[in-house]
Amino acid sequence: MNTPSLKASRLLATGMFAACALAAGSARAQAPAYPAKPVRLVVGFSAGGPTDVVARAFADYAARTLGQPFVVDNKPGANTILAAEAVAGAPADGYTLLLGATNHTMIPALYSSRVKFDAVRSFAPVCSLAVSPTVLVVGPSMKVPDFAAFLQQVKAEAGRRTYATPGAGSSGHFASEQFTRLTGTRMNHIPYKGAAQAVTDLVGGQVDSSFATLGSVLPQVQAGKLTALAVAAPQRSPLLPQVPTFDEAGVKGYRADAWYGLLAPAGTPPAALAVLQKTAQDFVRQGATQEKLRGLGMEGQHVCGADFGAQLEREVKAYGQLARELDLKPE
Repeated sequence: MNTPSLKASRLLATGMFAACALAAGSARAQAPAYPAKPVRLVVGFSAGGPTDVVARAFADYAARTLGQPFVVDNKPGANTILAAEAVAGAPADGYTLLLGATNHTMIPALYSSRVKFDAVRSFAPVCSLAVSPTVLVVGPSMKVPDFAAFLQQVKAEAGRRTYATPGAGSSGHFASEQFTRLTGTRMNHIPYKGAAQAVTDLVGGQVDSSFATLGSVLPQVQAGKLTALAVAAPQRSPLLPQVPTFDEAGVKGYRADAWYGLLAPAGTPPAALAVLQKTAQDFVRQGATQEKLRGLGMEGQHVCGADFGAQLEREVKAYGQLARELDLKPE
């Protein structure tokens, strides 16, 4: 039989347990929603290039939508390895993100023994934001009227003509080497630390050509400072309707798209990823975003979560195979 003192003790214990549970629930309810402080968005290229432009457009939209600053941190060098390492090693709390691009999945093909991260497993895929085709452009040092004349000159001067890329192992590097393999040509690779610097020297005549993302060279093409000769896409770009595809120009099956997307450190809380995914999707769907991206030679695209992760895995495998076939090595 329960004594009054025993009953009182049990009631007291029950009350204390309920109070603790209520306090815990209250603490959870009062936990600040993500984001509760500024978010750092790391970019592996210098300011002014297409990756940086996409990053700043997203950062501006996210800051206005979520009420916290999204600060773009340009960390160029080592073909974006420095930026990727910084994000892979950051706390997995959603407050350090990477604005990655296609070359992110090319890194393992060239630097697998040197990098301190896994291009897929070290990151939580959020969403892709934009995609841009590759376009062959020439500067004032190589005055050719069309692709046929370009190809003729490159073949006649084997190994003498140069092409600029944002770095060894970049999407431009792979696209260029794939082109030389398909056409049986030889050109000299001049790597830079970002698209902006490569385009500057191309316009200045220090290098002859570039297999560049359309977004990185469109203003110069429109201004007549660079000449676009062919687009590596299934159809002509509405922004350059007079420029043929490589298929039309005689190089069958040559295609090279570049994506730009948002990655977080692996282990980032699902709640933070959900907020980022929704923000990314809403960003891409905005009419103002679509207009801005088209003006930059890009199209909005939001492949998110597991689907984006699967895309990264496929690309890592494909580029690894291509690097082995072409015997590509970092320069």
